[in-house]
Amino acid sequence: MLGILEYEEEGGDFVLPEVVTYLYSAGNHRRRLIFRIIFQCAPFLKGLKVSAMLSLEYEELSELDDIFAGTGVKCRILAECRGKELVLLYRERALKSCLNRKDVGKFLEDLGYIGQNMEEVFLRLSIRIRQCYKNGDFPHEIGIFLDYPLEDVRGFIREDGKNSLLNGYWKVYHNPGKAQMTFYAYDKAKVSAVNEFLLGKPIRDIVCDFS
Repeated sequence: MLGILEYEEEGGDFVLPEVVTYLYSAGNHRRRLIFRIIFQCAPFLKGLKVSAMLSLEYEELSELDDIFAGTGVKCRILAECRGKELVLLYRERALKSCLNRKDVGKFLEDLGYIGQNMEEVFLRLSIRIRQCYKNGDFPHEIGIFLDYPLEDVRGFIREDGKNSLLNGYWKVYHNPGKAQMTFYAYDKAKVSAVNEFLLGKPIRDIVCDFS
């Protein structure tokens, strides 16, 4: 039987590969989907990020509303990429607060995002994803929607993704010490969420409630 995962302070993320492989393949389809969501989106589920992104099969989309019922998590299909649906998971109030920051708003405005209406913002992002994907690229401002620091998003664009100071959940170009602490917190959230899943908690109890 699979045991509870440990966290090694110096080793970082310590979710055993064999555990991940087993949980990705064992059980019924719904259980595998829930584990994938937990494993890939744990920092968001635990309230450390305002959003997360998933790439899902079209057939899996119908299960999302039921999986997240009563959690306050919203799901938005952004585009189809490589035959899969790109889905943004988010908490509306938290994401709005992030996007409405003055510096973030100016950055997005320069890229053609007009106004603060979330529907219009999502439509613009979807258009940008489709446009960039045709050229084998991805809109770099997606980092803002995924709660990456603005200075790191700007640095990634300025350096064309090279010369980063630190690589982790994103490429870091500013304040690597703070980013390292954030990565550590994200790792711990992943271990915590997977442990709760292994103990049989439903995803509704794993997700932090901010209602």
